[in-house]
This record gives sequence, C-alpha cells and structure tokens, in this order.
Amino acid sequence: MRAQQHIGFALAALLALFPASSFGNNLKSGPPLPHRLVKDWAKLPKGWNFGESSGVAVDKQDNVWVFNRGAHPVIQFDKNGNMLQSWGEGLFKSAHGIRIDADGNVWAIDVKGHLVLKFNPAGKVQMVIGRSPGNNDSKDAFNEPTGIAFATNGDLYVSDGYVNARVIKFNRDGDYLTHWGSKGEGDGQFNLVHDVTLDSSGRVYIADRTNQRVQIFDATGKFLGKWTGIGAPWGLIYSSKENVIYMCDGLNNRVIKLGLDGQVQGVLGSQGRIPGKFDFVHNIAVDSEGSIYVVEIKNWRVQKFAK
Repeated sequence: MRAQQHIGFALAALLALFPASSFGNNLKSGPPLPHRLVKDWAKLPKGWNFGESSGVAVDKQDNVWVFNRGAHPVIQFDKNGNMLQSWGEGLFKSAHGIRIDADGNVWAIDVKGHLVLKFNPAGKVQMVIGRSPGNNDSKDAFNEPTGIAFATNGDLYVSDGYVNARVIKFNRDGDYLTHWGSKGEGDGQFNLVHDVTLDSSGRVYIADRTNQRVQIFDATGKFLGKWTGIGAPWGLIYSSKENVIYMCDGLNNRVIKLGLDGQVQGVLGSQGRIPGKFDFVHNIAVDSEGSIYVVEIKNWRVQKFAK
C-alpha cells in the first residue's frame, strides 16, 4: 500500500510539471524553425510601454501593427521596429485581434466591447459592426468576438468568440451572410472560438482553443476536417508565400508551422519571461521575408524572429 502511495505521489508531481495536452493528446513536435530573435526590435518613445499585447498584423509594405491593452492601443512600426504612428486612445474596452485587409484598412476586434471596427490607416473609423452582446443566432451582434479574416472577394469571417460559439460571415459592406457553429466538442462545434484564417483556396481555419484543435471548413461552413494533437490554438495566420499556417500554441507557449495536411513542419519557442521565450503567446503575423512577429499577454510585448 505504501509503495502504491509513493507511485501515486510521483505521478502527480510529474503531471504537475507538464501541460495535460502533452500527455492526453500526444502533442506533436517538429524540427526547430530557422529563425533568430531580433533583440529590442520595437522602439517605443521614452516612457511608453505596451500593455497586454493581444494582436499583431502585417500590411503590404511589411509594416507591423500591434494591438495592446496599454495607453496606446494601436501602434504601427516599420519592419526595422521604428514607430510610425499610434492611435485609438479611449476607443476600446479591451483589445483582441487585428488584421489588415487587401485595401490597407485596419480591422480591430474589441472583445469586451463586442465590436468589430474598420479604420483607415490614419485611425478614422470607417465601419462598426456589433452593439450590446448578442446570442449565437444574432446577425449584427457578437458576444466577446476574437478575430477576423478576409476572403479574396472581401467577405469577412469573424470568430465569435468567448461566449458565443460560432463563425459569422459578412460581405465587404458589412451585411450579414451566414454563420455556423454551436457549443460543444463535436465536428462543427466549438469551445472558445479564438481566431480565424483563410488559405488561398478559401478554406476557413478556426482556432477551437479549449477543444485544442483547428477545424477546417469551406466558405459555406461545411466541415472538411480537423487537426488535433497540436496543442491549443490561440492565434492563426496563413502564409501565402509558403502555403502553410503558423499557429500560436498558447497552452504550451510555442509557435508551430503547419502544412495544410496538419503536419508540424517546425517549432519555435518555449515558456519563459526572457526575450526569445513566451508567456501566454496570443497572436502571430508573418511578413514577406518570412519574419515572424508574436505578441504575448503576460509578457506585455511583441517579438520579432527573422530567418
């Protein structure tokens, strides 16, 4: 009996050291990505700091947009980390996702304000979608939305979200088209819809965070497949140049590169507070040179990793 107790205590201690996903889901790994940290990349003015950093995006000029919960919510940098501008003070309740559309407009997701907002690059509001919290069947309201992605024709896909459990689709004018999803663990169901991205064929990839999987759909919401064993997807971005998806695994604090077959092609990072490591790695962007930009909630920063 005493020996069994010792074995039980040892097993409990071992489990405490590693995320549950590493055991139960046979966490997939891969070779290290060929990237190096660019130290002190983001050059902020004296006295400025990021807050919790939730979103990052790259535009066609390889400028980098960081969305954070500090005093200056939207900050634009060039690829060398020089600050170009900031705006958005007083506009948001809580920053979450940010993406740039094909025309250079900036789309920001206010998770606690239940809003999707479109801005021109200078920060002038162009469109507002949302209002007070809606339910899973609402056509013009969200409940803690998280991210946005764009089809080639300008259609919008919004991941919605922490409370609702769906993806909602609008046309480029902000008119409702359709939505799909419900709370659960089955195919086509979600538990914390945390991000969305599209590949060049128009397939829709959804970060089903708490279910620890990526689900794939066609443009109408037809279920096509899922990837499991890759950790908890917090952020997703498709790289058209490489025809792959980069994912933030927030549970295991790493970035992984995935082929469109769901196989892990590379891994970057581990848990920690020092530069080059991650703590609550939240979202990701990739520029035309293949450099990776990553934002973190707990470490209040954006990091650049260059090839």
